[in-house]
Amino acid sequence: MAKKRSTLNGHALGQEAAVRPPLPALRMDSTPPVGAAEAAEPTEPPPDGDPHEQAEASSDDARPAIEIAAGDGEVGNTLQTYLRDIRRAPLLTPQEEFDTATKARAGDFGARQLMIERNLRLVVSIAKNYLGRGLPMTDLIEEGNLGLMHAIGKFEPERGFRFSTYSSWWIRQSIERAIMHQARLVRLPVHVVRELNHVVKARRALEADGLHGDGTDKPVRVEDIALRVGRPVQEVSDLLKFAELPASLDAPIDRENSESMIDSVADEGASDPLSTTLNHEIDVLLQHGLDELNDREREVLSGRYGLRDREPETLEVLAERLGLTRERIRQIQQEALVKLKRRMARSGVDRDSIF
Repeated sequence: MAKKRSTLNGHALGQEAAVRPPLPALRMDSTPPVGAAEAAEPTEPPPDGDPHEQAEASSDDARPAIEIAAGDGEVGNTLQTYLRDIRRAPLLTPQEEFDTATKARAGDFGARQLMIERNLRLVVSIAKNYLGRGLPMTDLIEEGNLGLMHAIGKFEPERGFRFSTYSSWWIRQSIERAIMHQARLVRLPVHVVRELNHVVKARRALEADGLHGDGTDKPVRVEDIALRVGRPVQEVSDLLKFAELPASLDAPIDRENSESMIDSVADEGASDPLSTTLNHEIDVLLQHGLDELNDREREVLSGRYGLRDREPETLEVLAERLGLTRERIRQIQQEALVKLKRRMARSGVDRDSIF
């Protein structure tokens, strides 16, 4: 196989890749989900049968969906090559699985590698159910392979369960953890994601009831969702806001217009041209009004209100500097304000616009 192909599960299989032919690489920078927690080990198989048998029965139907999810180009081609390669490996019989799992549990590296290779199809079968949740198919397979590896270390064949039944729990848990941590542009806490998923499932169920129950296609109200999940309306409304996809400000408004969304958003920090013009006119009128006062009145007002690029001063500071009492400074201030107010009123400016 070509040298440029490394394993799809090169991240997921780790050292096991050294003893088997490499599979096509899909992502070289993959990392396990941060803070992935272990799920409780299953104690009995689910009632719906062997997941491997379900994977075999649905493999042909699942293939087109996987191809569409992969898209065109190199990633899609390597994914299809990977799917062809893993289909060549036959499944283990129950006895072969028991013997191989027993050896793997005892530390046999080759047996562990064989268990991984023969169950890669199970990972793909489970991963395809999570398409459309924010991660591409290649990433879903990688995370599922991590869960598969973890399941091999935990599996106890003497309990009598098939490995596919047991490992499916770990595969799903690993994929769901990855979706929680990696699928969103803005990461949400795990408990919030779980609550959000619960609310979204309730909304989908109500939408299905509206479409197929009474035959009407009516929008689902937040009150109906809150009643179904047994939570306050405001809390459900806040959770549903997290379900909305983030929109880029650089995205075009429409196909026929080259303007982006950011071009239509007002800059709250920008100055208003009208306000700037009015403030400039008021400054000019204020300067003319101050020029009509005597030197002492102009000094007191400029000091008290910080006019003409000065820092505001207290009555005590002005009184000490001008050699007057605080009361006299206050009187001069009031007299100067009356004169200035009259001057500004003649120009159509009230006092509140200045002080």
